[in-house]
Amino acid sequence: MPKHGKKYAQLVKEHDYKAFYEPEQALALVKEGANAKFDETVELAIRLNLDPRQADQQIRGAVVLPNGTGISRSVLVFAKGEKAKEAEEAGADFVGAEDMVEKIKGGWFDFDVAVATPDMMGAVGKLGRLLGPKGLMPNPKTGTVTMDVARAIADIKAGKVEYRLDKAANIHCRIGKASFPVEKLLENYQTIVEVLLKAKPAAAKGQYMKSVTLSSTMGPGVRINPVKPLGK
Repeated sequence: MPKHGKKYAQLVKEHDYKAFYEPEQALALVKEGANAKFDETVELAIRLNLDPRQADQQIRGAVVLPNGTGISRSVLVFAKGEKAKEAEEAGADFVGAEDMVEKIKGGWFDFDVAVATPDMMGAVGKLGRLLGPKGLMPNPKTGTVTMDVARAIADIKAGKVEYRLDKAANIHCRIGKASFPVEKLLENYQTIVEVLLKAKPAAAKGQYMKSVTLSSTMGPGVRINPVKPLGK
């Protein structure tokens, strides 16, 4: 069992972390508990009443947070010709085609998000075993396989986050930094929750959200009522 520090233990003592809080209250508590020497990331974890083994109960996508994530992300674009030029002008950090494929095969992974034009997926697909486990493989469902590379880059730089149901039926997303005002964190939180509610599969039965928890990088989790995750 991991041992928590004194600050963490004190925070747990000061607040009833077994209770349910309204989203705005929960975010205020998360900010209060973010006492590390760095600007902690605020994270959202949602347990869904879905079976990840069933194809009709899979959830995956991306959403642009209205207030960004507070994290700078480097973008690699696989493209040729005019689309490569478009990517460079749009602010991509790295642009290339087969040369970038070979570079990655050689062990280079100094980027956070990969975008590819559809015509490049034949070559990029060969990197599946390398990029897939790292969550870096371009995918049409997250808008990273597209001809509109300029839009894709702009969205990523503006604070686009991806969400995907994991093997334990959880969704994990960052929603900003502890230095953000509560109002901005709340807007980001509501945006993601509303997207997930709309994405509820038709095959889902019973209570859709089983647990909703907010936390900072080093702080304890604060629970929100999963029946009314938007606090309404």
